[in-house]
Amino acid sequence: MKNLTALTDQQLIHLYMDGNADALSTLVLRYKDKIFTSIYLLVKDKYLAEDMFQDVFIRVIDTLKSGRYTDEGKFLPWALRIAHNMCVDHFRKVKRSPSIKTSDDRDIFEVLNFSEPGAEHKIMQNQSHERVRRLIDMLPEDQREVIIMRHYADLSFKEIADLTKCSINTALGRMRYGLINLRRMMTEKQIAL
Repeated sequence: MKNLTALTDQQLIHLYMDGNADALSTLVLRYKDKIFTSIYLLVKDKYLAEDMFQDVFIRVIDTLKSGRYTDEGKFLPWALRIAHNMCVDHFRKVKRSPSIKTSDDRDIFEVLNFSEPGAEHKIMQNQSHERVRRLIDMLPEDQREVIIMRHYADLSFKEIADLTKCSINTALGRMRYGLINLRRMMTEKQIAL
């Protein structure tokens, strides 16, 4: 598998379509962090993100095997678009299903704490990342989405504009206002990273 890591995405896709399963494994390893992180930051649930990550690659495999993948040389943006669409579909589904609320209008799963041993250590270790994530969660959806795609998925503004169906200038503006709002919230809440 070591010699596969030097190949381009397109070469790996062609190898996979010719029957080399290791080629797909190489692609998954190459982009798993970016794709998983972008899903996780949108759904904010590790286990759901893991399930959706697997579903993304099931869809990728189905598309490749059926020959519907167009040879554009843009595997990561394509896979991220699949992930983004799955997240949107998930939220549409969630809006239609009822949730159990407590008397103070919080979701019951927010109140119940299913923590595992060592969770405190992990929380302390990732404290600054968690603060940033919470602040990002407070941003308007369009600003949050652009910041996640830019910083966590490492997409270009052109790719972001294509995924969100807006102009590059709109994507840049959303990023700018998102960062301004993050700085303002950090100042107001006196948060230092």
